[in-house]
Amino acid sequence: MGCQATSICAKKCAGDKRELYHSKKTNLNFNTIEPICIYGLLNLIQSEENIQSLRYRKPVVTGTPFSSQKLKSDRYTTVAIVLHWALGLAILGMFGVGIYMTDLPFSPWRLKLYNWHKWAGVTILALSVWRLVWRLTHRPPALPQFIVLGMPAWQTRVHHATHYAMYVLFFLVPLIGWAYSSAAGFPIVWFGQIPLPDLLPVDKEFAALIKPLHEISAFALVGLAGLHIAAALKHQLIDRDGLLQRMLPGRG
Repeated sequence: MGCQATSICAKKCAGDKRELYHSKKTNLNFNTIEPICIYGLLNLIQSEENIQSLRYRKPVVTGTPFSSQKLKSDRYTTVAIVLHWALGLAILGMFGVGIYMTDLPFSPWRLKLYNWHKWAGVTILALSVWRLVWRLTHRPPALPQFIVLGMPAWQTRVHHATHYAMYVLFFLVPLIGWAYSSAAGFPIVWFGQIPLPDLLPVDKEFAALIKPLHEISAFALVGLAGLHIAAALKHQLIDRDGLLQRMLPGRG
């Protein structure tokens, strides 16, 4: 009798599961159904509730959502990585030397530092040309989609604007410095061996006019570099999304 009731109940339940699921909110009379059938109905209703809860439940991501293997295919090329770190270290070093040497009294040591500063500036300019050509001929990897989706719109705009501004300043800072040196009447002999052409004729007044532009643009470049470093550290230490691994050497 129990098995027969269960079979009948199952058939009734299979007839319209939706109606039975919502029956607890209607006037279903449980007194007219055998106890074993009521038990089957309750199980069915509970199953439907579980299905509904799973259907609308959002996936929960814990820890690092994507492994480093996912980012291996998105790494920069070896040349791009070397140019990135070489330029970054050279720019920070140049800025430090530039701040130091401007306060020195006139001396052979100061003259040496100014020459080294000019040589380093021309080298940075050459590396910037190489980096830009490499970037145009070797498309850099795009930001991973899960990072783009997790970034607010303003962060995405700042990310792109910072990169474009830094590339402009990679060229602007050394070119203004070169122009200033030419206008001030101090030709540049690269590494003491290769004479470089003057960008401007000698004009002391114009040299005094563009000298502050060199300083302002240098501060702007270092400020953007600091913002870039802060963003990279945020991704590495707070977000833990492995983004920095794309630009770290020896992790391919």
